[in-house]
Amino acid sequence: MEQFIDAFLNYLTVERGLSKNTIASYGEDLGAYAEYLKSRSIANVSRTTKNDIIGFMLAQKDRGLAANSVARRLAAIRMFHRFLVRERLAASDPTGLVDSPKLWKKVPETLSLNEIEALLAQPNIRDCKQGMRDRAILETLYATGMRVSELSGLKVDNVNREIGFLRCTGKGNKERIIPLGRKAIASITRYLDASRPKLLKDRRSEFLFVGRSGARLSRQSLWKIIKRYAKLARIKKPIRPHILRHSFATHLLERGADLRSVQEMLGHANIATTQIYTHINKERLKSIHRMYHPRP
Repeated sequence: MEQFIDAFLNYLTVERGLSKNTIASYGEDLGAYAEYLKSRSIANVSRTTKNDIIGFMLAQKDRGLAANSVARRLAAIRMFHRFLVRERLAASDPTGLVDSPKLWKKVPETLSLNEIEALLAQPNIRDCKQGMRDRAILETLYATGMRVSELSGLKVDNVNREIGFLRCTGKGNKERIIPLGRKAIASITRYLDASRPKLLKDRRSEFLFVGRSGARLSRQSLWKIIKRYAKLARIKKPIRPHILRHSFATHLLERGADLRSVQEMLGHANIATTQIYTHINKERLKSIHRMYHPRP
């Protein structure tokens, strides 16, 4: 096995001209593969089967490797077996029928209701500039499930406070209508009346959320705001830009919202993307079962 791997790495170096770092990565991936086959008493790599490769991938997943890392190892194994067939060192390629683990999606991190309340309570709304604006930002993100990039591009005219909806432009310039809750509307109204004029001074902007310079807040600036208030709320979970979006979807589904409606509000083109949040519900049910069932 080792001599075949060495021949393959030499081929990548000489004929493909790949970098040293790339060659080292391939070597590491194939080294792990060789160790697995050895543990299964498979001495002849030409006799490797599809089930052997799937077993290796599952073993890597069980060790805690992320889906992307497992997919990278599978890519290295594919190239290796194709090389063996091309060099007539093996009769067939067992990787042809092996699917990439792209569907091994990690369940997104969400905040509990208590953590949401703690987060939303952090901005000081007595601060007529930053505090009011930041409360409105957090309330809007949680009320609508918008992406941070979508909020950055949200314009004043996109918000209808009287009816309680906003118009959002998402990926592929597709528009969708999302309901606004009463608390989000109240926060946006307070911001528009007392905070935004002070931030703009004599300047004008079509965008809803602006900074001290009068320019719209960028995606990076909005992300920093979320992270800062999460730290003030002493939330220990890793905070990522989509955490309020994930929490929005999860909390709706936990309270009985149908998947199609949540899909429409999130702007997912495919309902399969929305279904990741049903996995969160299942994990929650399992944890409740473990906690309260007399024979967990």
